[in-house]
Amino acid sequence: MGLDEQLDERKVKILKAIIKNYLETGEPVGSRTISKFTDMKLSSATIRNEMADLEELGYIVQPHTSAGRIPTDKGYRLYVDDMMSEKEQNITNRENEVAVKEQELSSMKDMLGEKVEKVEELLQNVAKVLAKDTNYATMVTTPKVTGNKLKFVQLSQLEANKILAVIVMEGNLIRNKVITVSEDLSQENLLKLNILINTTLTGLTLEQMNLSIVSKMENQAGEHINLVKEVLDAIVDTISSADDLKIYTSGATNIFKYPELSDSTKASELIYALEEKQSLSDLVVDDDNSVDEQDSSSNNGIQVYIGNETPIESMKDCSVVTATYELQDGMKGTIGIIGPKRMDYEKVVETLKNMRTQLDDVFKKS
Repeated sequence: MGLDEQLDERKVKILKAIIKNYLETGEPVGSRTISKFTDMKLSSATIRNEMADLEELGYIVQPHTSAGRIPTDKGYRLYVDDMMSEKEQNITNRENEVAVKEQELSSMKDMLGEKVEKVEELLQNVAKVLAKDTNYATMVTTPKVTGNKLKFVQLSQLEANKILAVIVMEGNLIRNKVITVSEDLSQENLLKLNILINTTLTGLTLEQMNLSIVSKMENQAGEHINLVKEVLDAIVDTISSADDLKIYTSGATNIFKYPELSDSTKASELIYALEEKQSLSDLVVDDDNSVDEQDSSSNNGIQVYIGNETPIESMKDCSVVTATYELQDGMKGTIGIIGPKRMDYEKVVETLKNMRTQLDDVFKKS
């Protein structure tokens, strides 16, 4: 857990009591409250001494307006890491957890709808359901197809100097592209071009379509080298554009429910980030190594950013919890929940895990 060596069991219990109380009330916590909140039967004087030590160690801070204390980012981090660790180690109540999860998943399925025709519609619904369920702001990204393999390309003549390319990638992601070419093509040459492209590029990712493979194709194209270049450029551009990230958000106005975020400047910056969306891409896991790193950890693909850990400047007073979901054929996206630092971490983590399971279930059956 990486605890400070100076944090003995009593200090940890008091720190957790402060955090739990602050999560529930949003009010600075005093020693008298802790003496009632814990079962340690310590005097207020002893608790005050321990709180002073915790403050010196950087786990809590005393706001200038109150004699009570509130957790710092460091305090929240210890609490969250401990919570995540306990969840992974606690396997004795798994059967009960499964029963509860099935009920929750059934409820989510009703809210999401049994049949969703488009991925975009489903993800917009996910953002709305999460915002309603948690009372925080939410974001969901479309799945990224970086690393997705080309299934096949079908070229057909539209009219003179115009070819329609139907480009199909794994996961049956389809893109159509009208390509204007510099020469007329006979049906025989169009067939040859189809064969050349598919035998050379099928099964490759965009990253694998490197110079040597492109050169090989151009060498085989003979007199039609310029035509092959034009078609190849169009295919690569189309696959690249398929990776454009879309982000759906919901619940931005929920932040007004939390006084620490509803300051006019903070709130406007936060709402702008949620509406403008571009900066939210910083929360997206953008390479396979990061995803593997998370999945192999005890956090099981859940990432918690607290305060200054958050990569978005306007969210430095927030906590953000993200989860990576996977649809099929390596297509991955991100679900995120944005709220105050005193968010209900346990509920948020469980909700994200359940939503990820539900998404997986929906797409397996689709």
